Amino acid sequence: MSADFTIRKNYRNDDCLRSSFNRLAEKTFNLNFENWYQNGFWNDDYNPYSVVMDGNVVSNVSVNRIDMMWGGEKKRLIQLGTVMTSEEYRGRGLIRTLMEEIERDYSGKCDGMFLFANDSVLDLYPRFGFQKADEYQYGKTVSNTSERSVINISMREKHNREAVMEAIRHNRSFYGFDMTDNIGLYMFYLSQFMEDNVYYSEKLKAYIAAQEDDDELFLHAVFAANPISLDEAIRAFGKSVRKVKLGFVPDKKEQYECSLLKEEDTTLFVKGKVLESFSDRKLLFPMLSRA
Repeated sequence: MSADFTIRKNYRNDDCLRSSFNRLAEKTFNLNFENWYQNGFWNDDYNPYSVVMDGNVVSNVSVNRIDMMWGGEKKRLIQLGTVMTSEEYRGRGLIRTLMEEIERDYSGKCDGMFLFANDSVLDLYPRFGFQKADEYQYGKTVSNTSERSVINISMREKHNREAVMEAIRHNRSFYGFDMTDNIGLYMFYLSQFMEDNVYYSEKLKAYIAAQEDDDELFLHAVFAANPISLDEAIRAFGKSVRKVKLGFVPDKKEQYECSLLKEEDTTLFVKGKVLESFSDRKLLFPMLSRA
């Protein structure tokens, strides 16, 4: 790499570099992380590795540290994302340089790595030891006679955001493969793209992230300090719900139908011994864990 370029990381509090990172992310993915930062949700778990030239971010691969509960054990995983290079600097091997830097920093310090790639770069990641993996989604048909009991809450309100964060901190997980200790990533979604998709059940004392489409309910996450069943959370949305899809792996997989997840222009790649059996176990990275 030319001496004119430098690699910068851990710079979220550098206003100039953060702004440059946001400009490139917005141009490449129509994403901007500034509100996430200003609301205090961008923490040490999300770390952009960036090539900088003349004070500007021209290429990036972000590291997102994610702890997952798997089989009763906590696994430290690294998710790579926000992979981008400014158009005029493409073809110079900058992504390779960043991937090699990340490998040096995290080799032996995590249980595995994963990323989601678009169709244009499927040949890139196997060069770094990644292999394709399948994901599986769970869902079922339901018959519900209960009246709707959830209320929609606005995540634009600070007190609601604080209440949801408190619920996440004390959540009693009932997922079979669950992200833990990463409030920042949950809030990346819930305070921005899903700020109108959070519900509260007074009866269950639970916050539920969900999207509704006619008679189908897409359940992204349930946060409750006391144990409740997923069926209770589903019934809280009332008798109009006839089909349910889950954005996570339930702890009782046998109660759900399982199908291969096919997403347009998205391929999962994994690396590390702990993830070698990912496809065979018919797992899904929680939808709210994807950075």
